[in-house]
Amino acid sequence: MSKVRVRFAPSPTGGLHLGGVRTVLYNYLFAKNKEGSFIVRIEDTDQARFVAGAEQYIFDCLKWCGIEPDESPLHGGSFGPYRQSERKEAGIYQQYADKLINDGHAYYAFDTPEELEQMRNDFKTAENPSPQYDHHLRMKMKNSLTLMPDEVEKLLAAGTRHVIRIKMPEHEIVSFTDMIRGEIKNETSLVDDKVLLKADGMPTYHLAVVVDDYLMEITHAFRGEEWLPSAPVHVLLWKYLFGLDKMPEWAHLPLILGPSGKLSKRDGAKYGFPVFAMNWTDPKTNELTEGFKEKGFLPEAFINLLALLGWNAGTEQEMFTKEELIEKFSIDRVHSGGAKFDYEKAKWFNHEWIKKMTVDSLKLNIKELFDAKNVAITDETYFEKAIELVKDRCTLIPDFYEQSIFLFNTPATLDLDAVKPKWNDDKKQFFVDWINRLKNVSDWNAVTLENDFKELATAKNIKPGELQLPLRIMLVGGKFGPPVFVIAAMIEKEGTIKRIENALSQLS
Repeated sequence: MSKVRVRFAPSPTGGLHLGGVRTVLYNYLFAKNKEGSFIVRIEDTDQARFVAGAEQYIFDCLKWCGIEPDESPLHGGSFGPYRQSERKEAGIYQQYADKLINDGHAYYAFDTPEELEQMRNDFKTAENPSPQYDHHLRMKMKNSLTLMPDEVEKLLAAGTRHVIRIKMPEHEIVSFTDMIRGEIKNETSLVDDKVLLKADGMPTYHLAVVVDDYLMEITHAFRGEEWLPSAPVHVLLWKYLFGLDKMPEWAHLPLILGPSGKLSKRDGAKYGFPVFAMNWTDPKTNELTEGFKEKGFLPEAFINLLALLGWNAGTEQEMFTKEELIEKFSIDRVHSGGAKFDYEKAKWFNHEWIKKMTVDSLKLNIKELFDAKNVAITDETYFEKAIELVKDRCTLIPDFYEQSIFLFNTPATLDLDAVKPKWNDDKKQFFVDWINRLKNVSDWNAVTLENDFKELATAKNIKPGELQLPLRIMLVGGKFGPPVFVIAAMIEKEGTIKRIENALSQLS
């Protein structure tokens, strides 16, 4: 068997959707499991939809996910160029389009946009509301099948605007074996004569994907199930140009489903969760679509949850490192049905990964968060200790700020309404007296503080539990955070006393 070579071939037209990243991931895992190569090829044939900056954004997303291509426009390789626009300039596609015409499998179509629109209006019926350029209508149109050869030559010589279309055979069954779905059969009469080469000489996806996969020696191809209707065109192109024995094995991945069907940007906006890997700002509209990275997801959690959207290892295991995914990934365990995206489950993965990560691996992200909030980190050891203290309580990276800011800054506000209903003079006196005792504590640690607190409470005949909530509010500002005496130990004697005194002044 030849070396496994797979490719991810995105179009630089916008942000990288969850489904696109999963396609990347499955390509990558499959290749690495087979000790093969993972290639990124930029399919920029749709110049009308091309968006400046989108290609770099794609590579930034892959880098964040920890998915490094073996070959790409940025990484080089012996099968370049890796951008279809550059391959077009090299004349790669025209020769194959010419071969298809010469062999009778394609034809020149000279129809203007107005004539195509007229066709769609003239042949529209209740049974066929959207007529297509197919075997029913091709002989009624302006193309090299209906024109005399000399007229075709004149039009070509004059540089008349035209496209090249595949001539789909009538009443043929085209079949192939999908790695996920098994044998798939298609009736060719149901497929229109797809454009292969556009008027500007740029290939469409249909021609480019076949030619490029052949020339780059791609052995396996993963793509979304939305490409299944186009499969007969691609099978025929393989048959006509290179032979079916050269065709890669295909796997059409199931959709990722949202609350109301295929997961979309609209779902994300409506329900408040990201659908892109990283933030994407549309340069035309300046519209920002939030990404998982900026939402506060770790890349380890992101690829973990993505891997399980349509695949499982056949065990109860849910937490996988990238290395474990590579080891265990197999295409036969990819489901054919759609996978439902659950944002709460996604956050669970992130929470578990935060707990799993070392402080060292987390602190750079958290430092960036604190910098953005203008919180200065002056003591690295203290900072690391704070992260360790709260990380099990954090679901997303921004949670670290909410869960630990009181360790760095005195709370600006106190939730005293939670204290006042059961506040009385005895409790006030308790804290006044405890402050005096705290001033003399030499061994400042959580155990010592807790023991002293409980000793004084017992002496005053007050249940310690009734005093711990007020203490927490005094130190933290609200009803949250790690054990309260651990907090007191962290902020040290001066900080603890000042915060209690501040609260008492507001409770008087």
